[in-house]
Amino acid sequence: MSKFGELIEARTPVLLDFYSGTDAASNEMNAVLRDIAATLGDKARVIKIDVDKNKELSDALRIKELPTLMIYKNGEMKWRQSGEQDVKTLMDLVNEYI
Repeated sequence: MSKFGELIEARTPVLLDFYSGTDAASNEMNAVLRDIAATLGDKARVIKIDVDKNKELSDALRIKELPTLMIYKNGEMKWRQSGEQDVKTLMDLVNEYI
């Protein structure tokens, strides 16, 4: 979990996607997140976290539904929501914290 702390301490926004490779909704978000990462470049980071491989972190953050998306900046959670999101909605949210 110390590595997670380093990730979220960034001065630039970090969009986290908690997903599972076996979850259909999570898989549908891949293209959306790829587009966002490409558009944002180095203004923000997009990080995918597999809940099956990071059970302790997922439990600590109370991840119950997939995908669960979060935005962190300077170590503080700014936004969190479960379920699929579209590119425009996520871009608008991330841009609020750039």
